[in-house]
Amino acid sequence: MFIAVAIEYSRSSNSDTLELLDLLEQVMERAIKNFLSQESAGGILLMVAVALAMIMANSPLSGMYQGFLDTEMQVRVGSLDIDKTLIHWINDGLMALFFMLIGLEVKRELLEGALSSAAQASLPTFAAIGGMVFPAGIYLLFNYGDPITQAGWAIPAATDIAFALGVMALLGSRVPVSLKVFLLALAIIDDLGVVVIIAMFYSTDLSMLSLVVAAVAILGLVGLNRKGVMALGPYGVLGLILWIAVLKSGVHATLAGVIIAFCIPLRAKDGTSPSESLEHSLHPWSTFIILPIFAFANAGVDLSPMSFGDLLSPVPVGIALGLLLGKPLGVLIFSYIGVKLKLAVLPEGMGWRHIAPVAVMCGIGFTMSMFISSLAFTGDAAAYGDFARLGILVGSFASAIIGYFWLSKVLPEVDVTKQNKKGELA
Repeated sequence: MFIAVAIEYSRSSNSDTLELLDLLEQVMERAIKNFLSQESAGGILLMVAVALAMIMANSPLSGMYQGFLDTEMQVRVGSLDIDKTLIHWINDGLMALFFMLIGLEVKRELLEGALSSAAQASLPTFAAIGGMVFPAGIYLLFNYGDPITQAGWAIPAATDIAFALGVMALLGSRVPVSLKVFLLALAIIDDLGVVVIIAMFYSTDLSMLSLVVAAVAILGLVGLNRKGVMALGPYGVLGLILWIAVLKSGVHATLAGVIIAFCIPLRAKDGTSPSESLEHSLHPWSTFIILPIFAFANAGVDLSPMSFGDLLSPVPVGIALGLLLGKPLGVLIFSYIGVKLKLAVLPEGMGWRHIAPVAVMCGIGFTMSMFISSLAFTGDAAAYGDFARLGILVGSFASAIIGYFWLSKVLPEVDVTKQNKKGELA
């Protein structure tokens, strides 16, 4: 009784303090919601995750950081045994969900979006092909004499959708919608190309039994689609079986995510979309959890054993220049060829001065490049992994900075006064 009275007295005597705390809580909650609603939030979180990983990997906390990633996690059901370190669970498990999101986006754009017609898809397709060929060529130019490091040829061929769009989003309403659509379509085709590359060049020690199980699971998923099953539960059950089978088969497990996405129906008879519903559900998880965790787990490069000569060795230089020079050269040259041959047209209202800085932004390879490097340099070649990640960081951040300021110079300034009068920025 006495305690209750004392608490009530304390509350009444500190009512101003409680009101202030409530106000601060509301302000913080509003600020967090506003941040998460920004297009650039995903890119900012990725940069924070990278910075944190680099700090931990090059500080007295390095042992804790590496020990955390090397933590063993085992799932065992009867004879089925999945025993991997935490970083492998992240790269094989969480990233399968990210690739599922990519698959859902690709399917939507192919059927109803920016890639649904030849006219819409032609320019980003030319740009994406050039943006994969040129970086790979530059990398091989620096690593032609070493058969071990040649395995990393595909590392600079990828574009990071979240990071690139996040950097572009920092320019706000100054960026025309047509330019955003061009970058999105290019990055989606680029990622689809990377999926094919992973399946063809980074799959080893294949298990025929697991491949048969995977094939049966795929047939089941296709059967659900053909029968018009709209509930996501059955796709989830067969999808899990497919992921386990692909994981055990020697083909990289993330490809299961793309296959599952392509089997989920885009439209039901009543107009609803199971595919879009899942895409919207996965998007915040991917942007705010999966990709930052992946970045934190893979971006921690220990610089202490590296000399200046190491930084200029063929692997990091080939990757950095592949991203910073190869990407924009490939995108621009192939786009120009497509337009000159009248097989493609520039986005409405856009010229080459707009396309050029966006081509530089395509050199932000980060997430996908990190992922390919984890596949390219394993076993005896694992020592090259840190060199590869260093090249990715340098090339990606240089592309982000140059592309951002270049595009900022090209785009017209926004008249904030006029927009406020219209209520657009109010």
